[in-house]
Parts: sequence; structure tokens; C-alpha cells
Amino acid sequence: MENREKNTFRKKIILCVVAGFILGAIAKLFVVDILSVSGNSMTPTIKDRSTLVVNKLAYGIVNPFSNEFLYQWAYPKKDDIVIFLHCNKIVVKRCIATQGTALEFLADSEYILKVNNKTIPLKEEEYKRLSSFSQVPSGYVLVLGDNIEESIDSREYGFVAVKNITGKILGK
Repeated sequence: MENREKNTFRKKIILCVVAGFILGAIAKLFVVDILSVSGNSMTPTIKDRSTLVVNKLAYGIVNPFSNEFLYQWAYPKKDDIVIFLHCNKIVVKRCIATQGTALEFLADSEYILKVNNKTIPLKEEEYKRLSSFSQVPSGYVLVLGDNIEESIDSREYGFVAVKNITGKILGK
């Protein structure tokens, strides 16, 4: 009787451990993730080597194998800090304008983008890339790093497709 009870107990322990791994994997793929930041593009809000918690359900259910939504129920809002893939790297940036937001470009002595009462300096090539848009296109957002001097962001690579945003940073 003792051996049978030990075997049953072992089977229950193994079942609990396997179930825990499966639930943990599902949570990491679809619900929440923990990331470590490398770089200063979001300083002072997020410092280099900070650890962040990502809500992967903020905008919908993400397909973890394609970084697009299986089902989407919300869109990023102005000032959300979002994550997305760019050049096979996870990027953390602040959403400064959403679809339909008016964009104003000035090219006097320097190149400038004005959006939501914010003045953003541009280089000539960034100005040429973005200035044909009078507003943020449907299905896209404009993202910037908080440390505008060191950030590579929408000024460099253009608007970010909402379908590619895989989560929202919690607690910042």
C-alpha cells in the first residue's frame, strides 16, 4: 500500500509541475512578459538596464509567432509606452500621436514637426520622409523616445503599424 501511495503522490507532483510549466508558457506568450532595457532612448522615464513588465493583453491577443494580433480590442493612446519589433529587435517607445492626429511641418531655418502641442526637431532626410503626411495614417501611430537626442524612432523609420505593437509597459 505504501508504494502505491508513493507512486500516486509522485504522479501528482509531476502533473502539478508540468501543468505549472504549461500555464507559465501560456502566460508568457499571451498575457505578460518581463523585459530588460538596453539603451538610453527612453531616459529619464526608463533607464538603461531597467526591468519592465509588459501587458501583452492591453490591445488584444497577440500571435506570438508572427507579432500580429489574433484578435484586437483596443488601440494605443497618446502617451502609452508600447513595445514592437523593429529590425528583429524589441523596441520600447512612447506613442505621441495616433491615427488621424494632425501633423504640421515647418522648414524655415530648421526642420520641425509639430504634433499635439509638441515641437520635434527633424533632420532633412526625416523631414522629407514624413512631410508628405498631414496626419498619422489609419492603422498607424507615431512613436518617439523620451530622450529625443539619442532615440531612433518614427523620425528615422516612419510610422509604426498598430498591428505590430505587441504590448504596453505597465507602471510607467
